[in-house]
Amino acid sequence: MRVLLAGATGTFGGPLVRELVGAGHEVVGIGRSEGGAERVRRLGATPLLVDVMDRRALLDSVDGESFDAVIHEMTALKKPPTSHGDMRATNALRIDGTAHLLDAARATGATRFVTQSIVFGYGYRDHGTRPLTEDDPFAVPYGNAFDEHLAAMLSTEKQVTTAQGIHGIALRYGLFYGADIDQMAGMLRRRMLPVVRDGGEIPFVHHADAATATLAALERGDPGSVYNIVDDTPATFRDLIEQVAAAKGAPAPLIVPRWLLGTAAPYAASLFGGISMRVSNERAATRLGWRPRYPSMREGVAAS
Repeated sequence: MRVLLAGATGTFGGPLVRELVGAGHEVVGIGRSEGGAERVRRLGATPLLVDVMDRRALLDSVDGESFDAVIHEMTALKKPPTSHGDMRATNALRIDGTAHLLDAARATGATRFVTQSIVFGYGYRDHGTRPLTEDDPFAVPYGNAFDEHLAAMLSTEKQVTTAQGIHGIALRYGLFYGADIDQMAGMLRRRMLPVVRDGGEIPFVHHADAATATLAALERGDPGSVYNIVDDTPATFRDLIEQVAAAKGAPAPLIVPRWLLGTAAPYAASLFGGISMRVSNERAATRLGWRPRYPSMREGVAAS
């Protein structure tokens, strides 16, 4: 397929471009910088410099082009988010960016569309020990500061899976890790990545595993479907950071009470301290034929 990939220059973009090109697909990767464009070229794809949030510019940039599929993997996160405000640019990409990319899909004849969602849409809270499936309630508002993030996740999923004439699929990824381990180690050396003492277990997925799952969804996903893309073993954020520190020879993270982290980083404190959830990947296994190469974060960090 000829694929238009939005988010090709991000942390997940590199592993995904490699996977798509390796499977024989022709990739045009959207980015916003010359440095990112050069990285896309080195991976065997064609760069396209354009701002997806500028609908007119996006449509002009693909005028006369033909694609089979569009993949939306864009976020606006340069570092781990600490405040609710840090998520607003990503929310806009999930709402308006999705709409603009759907317009680009229609303009270029693309009939397949895969979009990025995340398992935290099940709710930023303690879900107990029962594994959540794709049939559980998603993006239910709770009347708090997280509602705007839930609404953005729901928007990209609904826009894509209900779009007329589009074979749309939403992937609810776990928390990414892997390609950003050196960045995490650098933050640890600068004492910039504290963790809470009593955080709950959350689902993870290695960037390389997320890339193979995205390829499987592109090639074999059912129209209008959503899939949980997570590894087999939930862990705490503290577990991840301590594993990274040990693997990279970086200082162990500072361990602080959740209330203290919440005064400076309310979003991060809730994300990495207030959520506990187990999420099933059975649908992706049975319908996409996908299994994670790294069944737990520990194997993934060691491999990275």
